[in-house]
Amino acid sequence: MSRGPHTGADGVVRCPWPGDDPLYVAYHDTEWGVPEYDDRALFEKLILDGFQAGLSWITILRKRDNFRRAFDDFDPAKIARYDADKIAELMNDVGIVRNRAKIEGAIGSAKAWLKIQDEGPGFSKLLWDFVGGAPKVNSFKTTAGVPASTPLSVKISKDLAARGFKFVGPTIVYAFMQAVGMVNDHLVDCHCHARCGQMTKPARRSAAPTRSTSRLSAARRPA
Repeated sequence: MSRGPHTGADGVVRCPWPGDDPLYVAYHDTEWGVPEYDDRALFEKLILDGFQAGLSWITILRKRDNFRRAFDDFDPAKIARYDADKIAELMNDVGIVRNRAKIEGAIGSAKAWLKIQDEGPGFSKLLWDFVGGAPKVNSFKTTAGVPASTPLSVKISKDLAARGFKFVGPTIVYAFMQAVGMVNDHLVDCHCHARCGQMTKPARRSAAPTRSTSRLSAARRPA
């Protein structure tokens, strides 16, 4: 179903998908589409998008703090060492999505992430090189024009899968690209469209980053 921009209860024009849900609106306004270059933050988002498969993003967003607690703040070095006892613990954690394949997929993806960090080129650079280091800005007027996947998301999907990442199909990858600002898919009349590339995401981590933290010097469910 095609939908145009939505004027919220606060009078601000936005993409239609967050509606007037305060949590969703805050995510739309401060995170979705804002360019993210931090290796760890990109890893976290990709893993959460994998857990979203078959669900709505708002479900994952409401559980995000639980996921961060359960998955050691998405520290890939720790996740890569998860054993059968830890998997069993996660399968009993009602605060997250309890799916064994996705949990085991996160462990495999953490190992793949560590290899990229150790051997190069670094996760952030790997991803952003696909778009030349800067967001691709689209100009969609309604959600009808927003694709579920693109030839580029297919290419990135194949690359990540070949490196050992799990739950990285083309649709998941495109949702990820939208969320981390590799593409700007805010509708043109949304208040975020013009300013998205100049925004910075709110900091949250106090923990020291793992390995490299390289920084480059919808009709469909958003993610």
